[in-house]
Amino acid sequence: MSLYRVTADKLESVPRTTFAAESLLERKDLQRLLRKDITPVGDDLMVIAEEYGDWEDSNRRIDLLCLSKSAGLVGVEIKRTEDGGHMELQAIRYAAMVSSMTLDQAIAAYTRTCGGDEEAARAEVLSFINLDSVEDAELTGGVRIVLASADFSPEITTTVLWLNQQGLDITCIRLRPHRMGTEVLIDATQIIPLPEATDYEVKLRAQETEKRKVVGARQEVFRKFWAQLIDRSKSRTQLLANRTTTSDHWLSAGIGRTGFTLTALLTQNDGQVECYIRPPGGEEKSTLAFNNLAAQKSEIETKFGSTLDWQALPGRQGCRICKELPGGWKSPESDWPEMQNRIIDALVRLDGALRKPVQDLKL
Repeated sequence: MSLYRVTADKLESVPRTTFAAESLLERKDLQRLLRKDITPVGDDLMVIAEEYGDWEDSNRRIDLLCLSKSAGLVGVEIKRTEDGGHMELQAIRYAAMVSSMTLDQAIAAYTRTCGGDEEAARAEVLSFINLDSVEDAELTGGVRIVLASADFSPEITTTVLWLNQQGLDITCIRLRPHRMGTEVLIDATQIIPLPEATDYEVKLRAQETEKRKVVGARQEVFRKFWAQLIDRSKSRTQLLANRTTTSDHWLSAGIGRTGFTLTALLTQNDGQVECYIRPPGGEEKSTLAFNNLAAQKSEIETKFGSTLDWQALPGRQGCRICKELPGGWKSPESDWPEMQNRIIDALVRLDGALRKPVQDLKL
């Protein structure tokens, strides 16, 4: 962004400069000035500590530790460089270090900052977050990160955008100095997230958080279901004897030949067992193996004990022979034993029907 001075005849460009050219230092100048007035990087912030590093076995320090009006911690990392260095990595490390901080500890930090008057510090902090007492609330637990620099490299902006998609809350403020006569002006611009997109990104992060909760809960269902199925199968077959549970929606076992896999799968409302056919050699070999087995369809289905679904999957790298079963991962846990018994029984029968024909294939 360019700055312009309004004159009688034109808009006169205010030339850019650098902090180095103006002999402005990170800690002595930028940090000191932002400590006194933090509004250029956030108008909802209160600085509670400078060079905060109240943790054991580390000499790392947060440039400015702040409190937001919503009672959340905010770490501000400051650089005067044109690329930001590795400030995002530092800031994440510092955020992790203060993530367990309590409101009492935050007040203690501010007490040291403002000269040791604990009662005055407590009253000022509580007034800022609109509370009457410490007992009324606690810190939110999340730690926002603000990166303030003369500019940011593509590596930093790409990383920040990705981290925000993963649920972190990182803001990039560009502090760009300009020289106008005897004065140095600083243009403070929020570049990530774009101010007009902030509400949208907050909603997007909330949606992603809920999505991860749902996915996490579903993965836990799979992990528990397959663990029980593996344990239940031990008295009936060795197919799953060396398998461990998984959070995936499938569980696989060998059938005695590379490229042929027995698999149990769960969808929302249904289950399935299949032999997936993908021998070395690509689609041509898969099709050849499938057709050779399909030529023995009657004998295979007779040995299996019922009809099977033969899926050639033209244009794909593999083929499958499968059997659908009632009951999916949304079924109540009380139905699991019956579902697991059906899956184990179908795996055993599919293995019995296909193992020899698969091993006898001439490919």
